[in-house]
Amino acid sequence: MSASPSVSPSSSGPPPEVDWAALREDARRVRHHAYAPYSGYPVGVAGLVDDGRIVVGCNVENASYGLALCAECGMISALHASGGGRLVAVACVGPDGEPLMPCGRCRQLLWEHGGPALLLATARGVVAMSDVLPDAFGAEDLTRRT
Repeated sequence: MSASPSVSPSSSGPPPEVDWAALREDARRVRHHAYAPYSGYPVGVAGLVDDGRIVVGCNVENASYGLALCAECGMISALHASGGGRLVAVACVGPDGEPLMPCGRCRQLLWEHGGPALLLATARGVVAMSDVLPDAFGAEDLTRRT
């Protein structure tokens, strides 16, 4: 994967600048490691963390189909395994290497670990998670009382 840029965390300054071409290339590269013998649909994803690290993931299927792990699940696991932080930008690609919109479950994961300002590369361009998942359910909803 590409080397992580040397930047300061967003909590002490502006978020790192996004090199979308490099992020997509990391996603394309990691999709070749996907385990997709049932669907034949390898997916790769790369995310820029607020401290400048790049985390990646690929889908891992299972013979019982419903237990397959989306690429975004692997990326979120890699995020936490490598020290945590907040996602700033994400590029997800399908078998052809072109942008792929995350499924509903993964949109929720991205919201939880990047929030409304997280930028997502899509077929229609880069959009904020607040546009991808409007009126999202989040941790703050768990503390609301009616």
